[in-house]
Amino acid sequence: MVTVDSASAPHPPQPLLRMEGIVKHFPGAKALDGVDLEVLPGEVHCLLGQNGAGKSTLIKTLAGAHRPDRGEIVMDGEPVVIGSPTAALELGIATMYQELDVVDGLTIAENIFLGHELAQGGVLRRRETHARTRQLMSRLGHPELSPSREVGQLSSAGKQIVSMARALSRDAKLIVMDEPSAVLDPEEVDNLFRVVEAVQAEGVAVIYISHRLEEIRRIGDRITVLKDGRTVATNLAVDEVSTAEVISLMTGRDVATDFGGASAGPQGEEPLLEVDGLSLAGVFEGVSFTVRPGEIVGLAGLVGAGRSEVLETLYGARRASAGVVRVRGRDLPRGSVPAAVSAGIGLAPEERKAQGLLLDEPVFRNITLSTFGRFARGGLLDERAERRAATEQIEAMQLAPSDPGRVTRTLSGGNQQKVMLARWLVHGCSILLLDEPTRGVDVGARAEIYRLIRRLAADGSAVVLVSSELEEVLQLSDEVLVLADGRVVHQGPAADIDEHRILDLVMEGTHA
Repeated sequence: MVTVDSASAPHPPQPLLRMEGIVKHFPGAKALDGVDLEVLPGEVHCLLGQNGAGKSTLIKTLAGAHRPDRGEIVMDGEPVVIGSPTAALELGIATMYQELDVVDGLTIAENIFLGHELAQGGVLRRRETHARTRQLMSRLGHPELSPSREVGQLSSAGKQIVSMARALSRDAKLIVMDEPSAVLDPEEVDNLFRVVEAVQAEGVAVIYISHRLEEIRRIGDRITVLKDGRTVATNLAVDEVSTAEVISLMTGRDVATDFGGASAGPQGEEPLLEVDGLSLAGVFEGVSFTVRPGEIVGLAGLVGAGRSEVLETLYGARRASAGVVRVRGRDLPRGSVPAAVSAGIGLAPEERKAQGLLLDEPVFRNITLSTFGRFARGGLLDERAERRAATEQIEAMQLAPSDPGRVTRTLSGGNQQKVMLARWLVHGCSILLLDEPTRGVDVGARAEIYRLIRRLAADGSAVVLVSSELEEVLQLSDEVLVLADGRVVHQGPAADIDEHRILDLVMEGTHA
């Protein structure tokens, strides 16, 4: 294990948190195998590792959701036992999970103070609750969010802000942020970093988990890397370690950080997909583009610009208010998912766990989900045929582990994404709509997904890609559409635009 001894620095500060030799077993698996972590007051300590490395288990242990089998946790110089989430909060540890834990039916104020309501004599102090909520929203740069607004009306980014406010409302000494930027656009990420820097200045420490290594460079002080449930490097200064070294520590090998080479480009002149003047009232309008076999078209823009809604409308999950979607020269009826799927359109949604996968079903069943008719025998599903068809795709996509009967929930984010793609390939879809295909995916799996997208295009598929990572859009796409406020503000070859110009366009569009 690579370790930098902070004690060698002059007058080292007392660690706020020290975790030593943490071990955690689950039936049939050792999730943590002697993890060490040290966090100093006021620092941003970045916790890195591939999916399955043990990061989630470690932070759940710190949050009181799991009890370690062995090891010691020391907080403020005192050994502690964190037996429950309440105990963690009492110690000043607040955790923001990647899967947001807000309650849609409650207001912003009710969510923020859920479990520690401001009350006197059994009566809620509503005026004080709303006043403190407004203070927190202003502190987070969102004074426009009313305390009385229902959280279910907010975007994913808005819900993330509420989750952050809840952590800050606890007067935490240590805030754990698990992939906090996953649903945020570039402007929201900048605001998130301003908030992190503000709490740092107050002496609050942050454990920051992200797969986006460029974020680590911007916000982190030190790095700890986990692999296979073990600490392979700790206390590394962010500015003293290269990206290649971090990737090597995470994966145990050298991983290419490119996007799989140049695209082969469109194959032939006849489009597979034509979109003409597509509009969804109040969301986006006048979107037009074509995608030929072998071509990748990328949609860029801020969260809320209408990118995901364009894909959902193409897929028939939303009924267009105007415009035409045409596949192989044939117009599709509006608002019909069966018609879109029959025409060869498949969607891998942004929220794959909530919208795309049956997490407690086996992998093979998720792969064959949209093709049940093909495997029906006398009104019953032929499971052996399902497994055979799924296994072909599992092998082609190098899914790991390769067991078709494995419960889908137990797969890493990258492998869950492969299951989504395999479903549409089994169905025979030739037009793939990919919404944030690498969200929550580690750097090793991300490189595999890039290569997979390139291969699908090379095999003649038409791909429409949405991603909040501009580098991803530019490097994977042949053609790029930039959306701002539901309008296309730029359309052209990816080679003719860069990240700075895209940001200029979306910010100009937002404020137009």
